[in-house]
Order: sequence, then C-alpha cells, then structure tokens
Amino acid sequence: MIRKRRKSFVALALIAACSFSLASAQETNDSKPKQSPATPTVRTASGIVRGVTEGDVSIFKGIPYAAAPVGANRWRPTQPLPAWQGERDASQFGADCPQVGFPRGSAPISKTSSEDCLFVNVWRPAGAAPGAKLPVMVWIHGGAFVFGSGSWPGSSGVQFAKQGVILVTFNYRLGRLGFFAFPALSREHPEEPKGNYAYMDQIAALKWVQRNIAAFGGDPKNVTIFGESAGGVSVHSLLTIPAAKGLFQKAISESGGGRDGVLTGRPIREENADRYYPVSAETIGINFARKHGIEGTDAAALAKLRALSVADIVDGGQESAGPGGPVTHSGPILDGKLVVETAESAYKAGRQARVPLIIGSNSAEVPAGFVNAGSKEELLSLFGTMKDEAKAVYDHDGTADFGKMLTMVNTDKVWAEPARLTARAFVAKGAPAYVYLFSYVPAALQKRMPNGAPHGSEIAYVFNNLNTRGEGTITPEDQKVAQMMNTYWANFAKTGDPNGAGLPKWPVYDPKKNELLEVQIDGTPVGKPDPKKERLDAIEKAVTTGNLH
Repeated sequence: MIRKRRKSFVALALIAACSFSLASAQETNDSKPKQSPATPTVRTASGIVRGVTEGDVSIFKGIPYAAAPVGANRWRPTQPLPAWQGERDASQFGADCPQVGFPRGSAPISKTSSEDCLFVNVWRPAGAAPGAKLPVMVWIHGGAFVFGSGSWPGSSGVQFAKQGVILVTFNYRLGRLGFFAFPALSREHPEEPKGNYAYMDQIAALKWVQRNIAAFGGDPKNVTIFGESAGGVSVHSLLTIPAAKGLFQKAISESGGGRDGVLTGRPIREENADRYYPVSAETIGINFARKHGIEGTDAAALAKLRALSVADIVDGGQESAGPGGPVTHSGPILDGKLVVETAESAYKAGRQARVPLIIGSNSAEVPAGFVNAGSKEELLSLFGTMKDEAKAVYDHDGTADFGKMLTMVNTDKVWAEPARLTARAFVAKGAPAYVYLFSYVPAALQKRMPNGAPHGSEIAYVFNNLNTRGEGTITPEDQKVAQMMNTYWANFAKTGDPNGAGLPKWPVYDPKKNELLEVQIDGTPVGKPDPKKERLDAIEKAVTTGNLH
C-alpha cells in the first residue's frame, strides 16, 4: 500500500512537470514619487515598489510578501515582512522556492531557486489608479507541491490585465520546506500551527493582497483564487481552512480533484489513519532525519535538521530513502490547527466557504499513476464486485483500447467525479457552480494525443499565453479557444458568472440536469449534459462502496 501511494506522488510530480513544459497600502499624490509612465510606482504597506510598463500593461515583479523563511524561520509559520526605505526595484522576478532542477534529474536543485523565495508578482492595466476597484485574480501554481513558480511564463497576467483584471501570482514553500512534521517541531512554539508551511504562505499571500491590492487599483473585496493540479488542490484546501475565510470571494479549481487522496491531508501523528495514509507525517520526518544521519527527536535533532543545506532538504527530489525505503516526503498534513479536515469531509458536512465556483477537468488527464494495471482484466478486477458494471461503461463490447481505458479510469476517479461531488456540495449550500470538461486538442496534435486533452493542457488557453505551449504553430482555432477561455475566466472574476456577450451559454450546475460546458476536441464550446455521466456514476459507486481504492 505504501509503495502504491509513493508511486502516485512521483507520478503526479512527473505529470505536472510535463504540463509545465507545455491605507495600509494607499498611493497618494503627496507620497507618490515622480515617475515616467514606463516606471510606475506604488506605495505598499512595506514600502514603495517600482515596476515596468509594457504596452498597456504595468508589471510589478518580485515583491516580498513575508520575511525570508530561512534560519530559525525554516519550518515556522510565515513571518511578517520588515519595511524598507526608498524605492524597491520590481522589474525582475524573485527567486523560485527550492526544488529539484528541471527537467527532473538534470540537477540536484534548481539554479533559479533560493530559500528566500516568498515573492508576489502583479499585472495590472497601465494607469490603473488607487480606488479603481478592478477585479483581482490570484493564481496558485501547480507542480505536485514539489516544484513550480509564480514567475513561470505560462502564468503571465498580460492577457487578464487587458481584460481589466489584476492578476497576482506568488511563490510558496515546496517539498519538505513546504510540508514537514517532526516531534521536536510539534513541541516548539506549541501555540503555532505546524506542518503546512505551503498553505501558511498561501494565506499570507492572500493577506498581502487584502492589505495592498487597492494601491494597485484592485478591489480587495472582489478576489478570485484559482489554480491547477496541486494549485487546484490548494484551492480546495483554502475553501475549507478556517483561517482563509474572507480572504477571497470566488474560486476556480482546474484539475484539482475534490475527494480524499494522496495530496489532501496526512495525519500529523496518527498511524494507519486510512488507505491513503498508513504513515504519519511525524514518522516521515523521522525517516528523513535518519536518512541524513540525524538520530533522536529532540531539540538537538531539530537544530541539525535546520542546519542542513537547502540541497539536502530538496534531496534531489527523492520522496523515499532509496527504492522501497521509508517514505521521506509527507505532502499536506492534517495538523488540527490550520488544516482541521480534508476538503471532502468539509464538503459532505457543508462547512466550505459559500462562494461561486468553477471546477472541472481535462478529458484525458493522465495515462496512469493513480489507478495502475497491466491489462484490461487487471484493471477491471480493481473494481471488485463492480467488475461487470465497470466493463459495461468502459469496455461494453470488448473493443476498447487498453491505454485509453486506463486513462479514462484515472481521469474519472481522480478528477472528473470528484469535481462533480464538489459542484453538488456548493449548490447544496446555495452557491453557484459551473463545471467544465476541457477536451480540446489541436488538430496537429491529435495523433500524438489520441486519448484527449492531457493534464495541464488548458492552462495556456486560460491565460491566453499560447506561445508558452511549446507545441508547434499557433492556429486561428487555438487563438479562438484561448480568447474564449480567458474571457470566461475574466467574466467570472468580475461577476461570479463566466457568461457574457459573444460567448456560448455556460449552464450553471444543477444536479438534476447535470449540465456542464465542454470545450470539445475541435474547440467548439457546448453547454450540455455531462457526456461521462454513466462512467462517473460507476466511479462514484465504486469509491463510496470501497470497491475501488
């Protein structure tokens, strides 16, 4: 069981890597330094920042939103940022948070990373003034919680700014710097939350937005959070973490699931909690310490852990002490103070934030990694007593391609059915939900992607940044899909409804009608009943009855 879960972590990391290849803050006339249009300045709560203007968009990069999480601040809640004097250059991105080199395995640690990495980036329409109250979108990058960056070119906010939306991206601690538990850490500062330093950073970034975004022309009372993969998982977490309440007003989860799984919350010290988490986060911390020759669980051991180099903490991206060895990476943690339950638990009890939601998945997320099998027979056997029901929806006439069948089961179980569960939970609480299915594959790539749209492939279209895909010629159809997706997302940020002039109708989710918006393989957007209903019904039954793990 442990080996299966570890494989899922590694699989998601590799999958997300592929997708990457594809007054407190008022600006006043008497305090604003003289500037040219090309070098806009904003007075934030911590000091003045000087950005750059490119065309009709102003960009502010590498603005620190917290103290550097180094030294004694390693594995501590996000600490307040000291103010600075004078103007701070905000024309260059700050360092990424520590992570393995990319492509994975090319270097033990990324050359663009540093433990001093807590920065935000802001794109706004040029000339946007304080008090403009523009809608704000905050992007939470994916990367399996072990890599990624707020400065990735694919998440440039230029096109959102051109739609009249302020776009914010940020870095948060990753890997063992982002999620880590250890007995001595739990005893140190017992009043503080433990383990989930990545989520603490995310909440700190959202608080920075609340304090400062008005100075950039944004409306702190109209903030939409959105993210993909681990970023989508983060959206679920922020919707259900009490400390995040009131920091945003809308949410979008792209390929973020919604049910319990390998990235949703490991008990901090309880062993054998469930099928996903047989090992506690503290035990994993002890495993990691031992791998580096650190024995004991007292303050002295913790001091040795804090003295390890960043490269030692990243550990080449390894998540275990050698092949088949003890697990050394925990992922998100149920610490009982910050994260008090999983998203699925909160949704079933109606304890999530009551905000408008967009949620969805791609048609062919991953070929394996979560549900694994070597043949049709083995795959169907994983459904236990529901084997015949699974065959009826995935291979009714016995002619289904095994690779496509395995892709569909992984996609449906990990992403599509959990998205439906989440949409139902929001509607039950009186919040509107909009479900999507992204099936678009450019004609030139359909032979290479015969099963459908893979994990992360929608991001370039959501941001309308097609030149970052790395996938050949940009066609008029690509541009049409990108403009449409970017506009749906911008409309939602503005009003809580993605619909608007010139766009096909996206039906609000109604469990009785079970409608969604499918961006079909040819790029045509169609509001219609979910074409995967029978499959998702089978998955829901298999998961809830314990037939499929």
